[in-house]
Amino acid sequence: MKKVSVWIGAMRLRTLPLAMSSSITGVALAWEYSSNFSLIFSLVLLTTILLQILSNLANDYGDFKKGTDNEERIGPKRAMQKQDITEPQMKKALILVAILALLSGIALLNASFESILTNFWFWGMLGLGLLAIWAALAYTMGDRAYGYSGFGDLFVFVFFGLVGVLGTVFLFTQFLFPLHLLPAAAIGLFATAVLNLNNMRDYKNDAASGKTTLVVKMGIENAKTYHAGLLLTGWACVTAYFMTTFHHPGQLILFAPAILFVKNLKVVYGVKDEGELDPELKKIALGTFAFSLVFFFAQVVF
Repeated sequence: MKKVSVWIGAMRLRTLPLAMSSSITGVALAWEYSSNFSLIFSLVLLTTILLQILSNLANDYGDFKKGTDNEERIGPKRAMQKQDITEPQMKKALILVAILALLSGIALLNASFESILTNFWFWGMLGLGLLAIWAALAYTMGDRAYGYSGFGDLFVFVFFGLVGVLGTVFLFTQFLFPLHLLPAAAIGLFATAVLNLNNMRDYKNDAASGKTTLVVKMGIENAKTYHAGLLLTGWACVTAYFMTTFHHPGQLILFAPAILFVKNLKVVYGVKDEGELDPELKKIALGTFAFSLVFFFAQVVF
């Protein structure tokens, strides 16, 4: 029983709402265009969850192997750091979850496209799925882990925002609207803000461990300004989408989660101890999830 709880902890299920935000937002944009809605929606969420779990396990492995997960790190201790999971066990888990994510993705593509063997978009989306698996692994694993050279923010924006939202829309509809870039960018920017908070919290230990995140490169004070820019630009995208699509006062519900983001900015600019940022990760992650839910509600009801 203890081992089960160890693996559940290593999967970091608390990160799943942020990962699901992109899928829910994409589904909200596409819900009225598919006759196979329930099956595709279920497989989108399953694939998204498996990819996030894969990323979490890979981060546990990669940061441990590189010595970044040490006693100086402020965040919660991870499974390999606590020696709850051995290196061989984690490698087997990574292979298993990667295979499950691939199989789930193939099932999703099979539900989305007809004549899959001769369908160009099937193979294109399969390639994108394989790239997503690589991105989940390569953030901290390997000699050229992109999270260790300051590219984590870019990859989070692309995969949580553009790929996550627009890819979901395409799976339902096989077409895209340029206007959908606005909510996709908003989700990507909010997700990047969560990563930035994480890197702000850990920037001293990251710098000492050779993990050159964007925060390490720009410094903590500039990272605060960057954080504000991410959130404000994200809400500017939401506002632009609202103004472009407005047809009912009920759509104002889109702005309800903004209070969480305003409170976060006050904390970030007033923080003196980086450890105080740890609870803020959850607030922005849940705020992004709340936004995706009210976005779905606004799209479906209004």
